[in-house]
Amino acid sequence: MRLISWNVNGLRACIQKGFLDFFNAADADFFCLQETKLQHGQIDLELPGYSQFWNYAQKKGYSGTAIFARPEPISVTCGMGIDELDTEGRLITLEYPDFYLVTCYTPNAQRELARIDHRMTWEDAFLAYLSGLDSVKPVIVCGDLNVAHTEIDLKNPSSNRGNAGFSDEERACFSRLLANGFTDTFRYLNPDQTGAYTWWSYMFNARKNNAGWRIDYFLVSDRIRDLVTAAPIYADVLGSDHCPVGLQIDL
Repeated sequence: MRLISWNVNGLRACIQKGFLDFFNAADADFFCLQETKLQHGQIDLELPGYSQFWNYAQKKGYSGTAIFARPEPISVTCGMGIDELDTEGRLITLEYPDFYLVTCYTPNAQRELARIDHRMTWEDAFLAYLSGLDSVKPVIVCGDLNVAHTEIDLKNPSSNRGNAGFSDEERACFSRLLANGFTDTFRYLNPDQTGAYTWWSYMFNARKNNAGWRIDYFLVSDRIRDLVTAAPIYADVLGSDHCPVGLQIDL
């Protein structure tokens, strides 16, 4: 089973930059998107063989997620069932007989951690939500989780310590998620690999110089991690300030 996750930073713009070329070449069973920046009816995608599931933000041109899936799910859930967290279109869950698939676009803590309180509320709810799913059947979680977990996950850890995406609070929440039964698949297969990033600033030639951050993930329930066969990062795929990430799992 092959899965792809990509923060497209505006799907309509990404389509103009080769999105469908990568989509078709990837030939994935599941293709998950974050930051679609769409409202209902603003795009008409023909993707033969795929069902499309969308979660839109109430605010126009902001956030949003989608999953394009070949297998038909048993059920589809948008959000976590918490009003204050479900207005920005950040979460979709598909249920299948043997697993749940969750795609997530975690809120950014913003400059000077202006939104850190909201982020911590999200983190607590997200952990509880995933733990609830995991108590029923294994979970595959993907998306832009907006945190570089350890120093190996970004180019310049010293100068970014305490900034959004590399604050002690956000990193601790990611550690807590792993301690509660989830595995970072890329690090599981590549524990010491450096220079592996998924997001680059548009400034200072960051992508050209590979001065990036790894903030896009596939996590799986610990009990299925040995079924993971690959967790690629498609760093050469352009079209967004993020690149796609993948998962291959014998599930």
